[in-house]
Amino acid sequence: MLRQVAEGVLVHESEFVQSNAVVVQGHAGVLLVDPGVQDHEMVCLANDLAELGQPVVAGFSTHPDWDHLLWHARFGAAPRYGTPRCAATVREELSDPGAKAAITAHLESTGIAERVPLDLYGLITALPAGTVRIPWDGPQVRIIEHQAHAPGHAALVIEDRGVLVAGDMLSDVLVPMLDLGDTADPIEDYLAALRLLAGVADEVEVVVPGHGSVGGTDQVHARIEQDRAYVLALRAGQVPSDPRVGPSAKPGWEWVSDVHDGQARRLAERNDRGGTRG
Repeated sequence: MLRQVAEGVLVHESEFVQSNAVVVQGHAGVLLVDPGVQDHEMVCLANDLAELGQPVVAGFSTHPDWDHLLWHARFGAAPRYGTPRCAATVREELSDPGAKAAITAHLESTGIAERVPLDLYGLITALPAGTVRIPWDGPQVRIIEHQAHAPGHAALVIEDRGVLVAGDMLSDVLVPMLDLGDTADPIEDYLAALRLLAGVADEVEVVVPGHGSVGGTDQVHARIEQDRAYVLALRAGQVPSDPRVGPSAKPGWEWVSDVHDGQARRLAERNDRGGTRG
């Protein structure tokens, strides 16, 4: 079910790790950001849009993680955008003929593999380098590209609506998840991204994370500071005082502590090899 979070901005929440699809109403239809995960939920979203008489005229993926690259035939053939680096990452992934099978194998442990449609997976069009707004006939949507969490990750500011679409950042249930692949300094990448988000925080009154609860005015700065404190603790090798990990974690999200333990271990291994300096 769609829920309005600001004028002309609606959110559809998935039961799968509380994933948020964002709908922005324009003049001739809607912009659909990170449209969802499970087939039946995307069908529900398509039905809601049909009842509103609002076709999808553009799509956007905030970053190249599998759960942000899905699409459903019911949404039509609108262009689906991403940053150049996001699109390049997806193209490289799909150059492997076994890519979709690997995603399915990964999903087997979640119990939803048969409910995730992959036929339209990753068909992302790269926006021209330097593009600062999504090209569509609707409210101005500013792109804030950074390299935290995933290559070519983008947050979006829906101007005149006061909404920050944060992608996989600023969650109330997930700790910051660093890109610990081939990046030179994942800690600084994350801190730099948080500085960019802090720079627009006074412009917005609503924050929509990729996973978790929508936050109001009092949450925008608070979530930025909470994520910064977590990343700084991680850099210092300290146990973070963070309600998203440990016994204070939200019921059903206890596994986030395992995510934290895993990336703390990998970061320590990188430091031992001299790959990242604090």
